[in-house]
Amino acid sequence: MTPVRVSVAAAIASVLLLLVVFELIRSRRLRERYALLWLLTGAVLLVLSVWRGGLNTIAGWFGISGYPPAILFAVGILFILLVLLHYSTVISRLSDQSTILAQRLALLEQRFGEQRDEHRGG
Repeated sequence: MTPVRVSVAAAIASVLLLLVVFELIRSRRLRERYALLWLLTGAVLLVLSVWRGGLNTIAGWFGISGYPPAILFAVGILFILLVLLHYSTVISRLSDQSTILAQRLALLEQRFGEQRDEHRGG
């Protein structure tokens, strides 16, 4: 069975995570679409922390009988990996867009320079 102290500590940590994410959204330092995974992570961890019987059942499904709260850490790590994967795709897309924008800017500067030279010479 999950110790009460571990459940309380995990619940407090989950609530703190949710509060921090809400504050970041409120202060516009984190967009809502990126906050969804963090909110989902905090909510799942909070539910698993409070619902001790469910945590023990899920731990049993995965063969974790010695220390059921270990499943909390496994779920937390899984969600963090999902968040990192999501951000990696976002960063990759932004990197590609930056490259395209830099190429377009270089072409525009070249055309502007050519037109300026034609205008000066003509």
